[in-house]
Amino acid sequence: MELWFTEKHNEFAKMSYKINRHLYSGQSEFQRIDIFESFEFGRFLTLDGLMMMTEKDEFAYHEMLVHVPMAINPDIKKVLIVGAGDGGVVREAAKYQGIAKMDMVEIDKQVVDVCKQFLPQTASALDDARLDIFFQDGLRFIRKAEDEYDLIIVDSTDPEGPGEGLFTREFYGNCHRALRENGILVNQLGSPYYATDAAAMLRAYGKLKHVFGIHAAYQAHIPTYPSGHWMFGYCAKAHRPTDISDDWNKLGIDTKYYNTELHRGAFALPTYVKEMLG
Repeated sequence: MELWFTEKHNEFAKMSYKINRHLYSGQSEFQRIDIFESFEFGRFLTLDGLMMMTEKDEFAYHEMLVHVPMAINPDIKKVLIVGAGDGGVVREAAKYQGIAKMDMVEIDKQVVDVCKQFLPQTASALDDARLDIFFQDGLRFIRKAEDEYDLIIVDSTDPEGPGEGLFTREFYGNCHRALRENGILVNQLGSPYYATDAAAMLRAYGKLKHVFGIHAAYQAHIPTYPSGHWMFGYCAKAHRPTDISDDWNKLGIDTKYYNTELHRGAFALPTYVKEMLG
């Protein structure tokens, strides 16, 4: 008997993965959590039946969330990470010795515990001494912060369920207030390809534009995400998105996807996306 996991991308398209083992299944206060082991993509995490990350291609997603802002300002000292329960963003941020403090806000403690047990590749830095983890709602946490962070990374689920509040204008406004004068915010925006996903991306990006004077969208290729074409938002108070510091390459940061040439190219969007974003 063959075991397959199938994710529905829309009513007309699905993607399936042949499974070796179903390693974990549990229901937290917020969502269903599953860990599968596949033949092609290694272990992967799903929440409420939706793919979150796989061992084979997670590096592209996590590197593009972290190294894009860090290459612009390698002097970042204090970072707020919202979501990111699998630990991949923390792992990439922990590569920077200059970062003195990381606060991570994740609503679901069970996600973190499960990833520590079954996904050590991404969760390897969740015990970093510079990291404090707060298990609470990100929207509520950010309301209390003002002029505190150099960088905010929002690694949330899609704009529904536990992650819904992290795509609101209120949340982005609170992030703006929480950032210092040279602060940067990056977040995942989803796919521009399928109509429903594209509409959600546009709503989120439109709210960012109303809050931040400097804003742009950039992209990455992530095979296991719907359509494989994924978008991120970049917002800042002072730094332009392609103002890469000459010091970044001197740091010798180990990456598999990100480099400074790709950084510049990631902001060069396909025509259909440019037209979509106006």
